[in-house]
Amino acid sequence: MGRRTVALGVAVIGAVAGVLTARGLRVPSRLRAVPKELTTRAEVPGIPGARYWTGVDIEPFVRDVLKARDREAKHRESSGLERELPAAALLGVSGGGDNGAFGAGLLCGWSESGTRPQFKAVTGISTGALIAPPAFAGPEYDHVLRTVFTSVGPSDIASKRSLLAAINNDGMADNRPLWGQISRYIDERLLEKIADEHAKGRILLVGTTNLDACQPVIWNMGKIAASGAPGALHLFRTILLASAAVPGAFPPSMIRVEVDGEIYEEMHVDGGASAQVFLYPPSLRGVAASLGEEMTRKAHVYIIRNAPRRASQAPVKRQTISIVSPAIRSLIHVQGFGDLHRIYGTAHRDGLDFNLAFVDDDFDAEHPKEFDTQYMRALFDYGYRQGRDGYSWKKSPP
Repeated sequence: MGRRTVALGVAVIGAVAGVLTARGLRVPSRLRAVPKELTTRAEVPGIPGARYWTGVDIEPFVRDVLKARDREAKHRESSGLERELPAAALLGVSGGGDNGAFGAGLLCGWSESGTRPQFKAVTGISTGALIAPPAFAGPEYDHVLRTVFTSVGPSDIASKRSLLAAINNDGMADNRPLWGQISRYIDERLLEKIADEHAKGRILLVGTTNLDACQPVIWNMGKIAASGAPGALHLFRTILLASAAVPGAFPPSMIRVEVDGEIYEEMHVDGGASAQVFLYPPSLRGVAASLGEEMTRKAHVYIIRNAPRRASQAPVKRQTISIVSPAIRSLIHVQGFGDLHRIYGTAHRDGLDFNLAFVDDDFDAEHPKEFDTQYMRALFDYGYRQGRDGYSWKKSPP
């Protein structure tokens, strides 16, 4: 091979690399991040108080819980019921990817049994965030849970990006297909339903992780739905997409906020980067007491963990990529049990009835790939049968 041929080859490679850099490896742009000292002052334009920084200050959260209690009492009184509040039902739905089919099936079967309560509060993270709005809206939205968790496949969740694009992009896959799914089922009608229930004192919360601040953020979805702001529906959908956006795998959701008239942009990803499931901060009652309010209401706590009791086990190749994935799975699995024990300890201390559901060892369907339709149908049916026949709720974490 002559020098001129080599030189031509180098020039061609250089030109191709330049084109790929310009077209395929362009870093997505973003607005300026919120400065550290202004982080907790940032608000969504038109929807003040839409979220809480529970890792920094839970007082705003507690005040809104107390306001919800007052709204509930007034609603009961106006409906001809006793103003005194009965025991509440609280539901927390965990992350778990396509294992969310278990929780969806369990809720639908529970509805079929005729014993499913109306939940005073519903919380969700990751796939649990996608389950939470229909679960909050009630059994009339069970068809959404059934359709989503028995009919979607991998292409309905994300589309792969080229390796070159993924290296310098914001995720290995594009989650616009999931945005399409969310937009199809989270519509104006559902938003109005959630706003109506918020007015009655019920609470719907979804968790994301603010990557700029490395802090968990709890969003009051009922307040967003009831805000009447022009961008409320878009924000609602964006938060759900963010809560299910596994960092590195899917793009983050960029949310515009405002401080003193200045516009900034926050980067939000999977709430599972902070916790696998949540209910309420352990210090809630103590903070309420410091505000002169007692919170001694009895409650039944229901936690749905969309994951097997035992982590999957398989030999790991001595190779970087092969090592990373099971290491992350192990971290998530152990973190999930830590969350369960925290919630159990708090519920036990506060005198609440604790109930836990998870995928037990008797479910052994093949799981060839993520969001495999046949696997999800089998898991949905497994959860549905148990919910319909009267699930044997576990009274403590395994």
